[in-house]
Amino acid sequence: MLIFISIGLNDENDMSLKALNTARECDMLFAEFYTHKLNTNKERLEKVIGKQIIKLNRKQLEEEAETILEPAKTKKVGLLVGGDAFCATTHIALKHEAMKLGIETKVIHGSSIFSAIGEIGLHMYKFGTTVTVPFLEKLMGKLPISAYERIKDNKERGLHTLILFDIIEEEKRYMTPKEAMEILLAIEEKMRDHVFTEYTEIIVFARAGNDNQLIKYGTVKELIDYDFGEPPMCIILPGSLHFTEREYLEMLKNDKG
Repeated sequence: MLIFISIGLNDENDMSLKALNTARECDMLFAEFYTHKLNTNKERLEKVIGKQIIKLNRKQLEEEAETILEPAKTKKVGLLVGGDAFCATTHIALKHEAMKLGIETKVIHGSSIFSAIGEIGLHMYKFGTTVTVPFLEKLMGKLPISAYERIKDNKERGLHTLILFDIIEEEKRYMTPKEAMEILLAIEEKMRDHVFTEYTEIIVFARAGNDNQLIKYGTVKELIDYDFGEPPMCIILPGSLHFTEREYLEMLKNDKG
């Protein structure tokens, strides 16, 4: 059996009792930290759960799936995942492979950025396609035009856009709001579709679920040089606003926290 165990938004304290108890019942535990920046590590998780954990890198999980699938044929194997297990396509692909091999699967869901963004006051049903801004070296220096076009499509339909940031976990590199804004501004300079300009209103949500989380609303020009502190972070670009959404955002703008 292969069990996908969601850790939650921030650290080991966000695990549900169901997730914790399930992890303790597993014969083997694996964890990956490259799809979501957690404020914890393997050692802290091992202390809470009381079991040894094998940390997997991207290659092991995406290209060498037998690392986890082979033992799951005869043992109860758990994969610890930041946020919610199926917010990253990597994990649904692994579940698909397990199903093809006849391996029983189970999922323990958890909190994620996709639910946490409700705190910024925008209506959840008005979000369009989620976008991830990659580090440019992954694209050989080319600009991620497709990300810009998805934002444009959402904007034309009046939908909000959740913009996630790239992670290179093995190098401990986490994209900052400034880096993401600069990339999107560079694309705007090229495309000139008025999708992401210095006057575009955005929300930056830093460390969702953490005691020191931070939410800032303003224009790109106002926020691009702001020091948001430690990751993880994301940007939300509002679409057409209901008056209740506008009122809430104005309260955020006036919040001096």
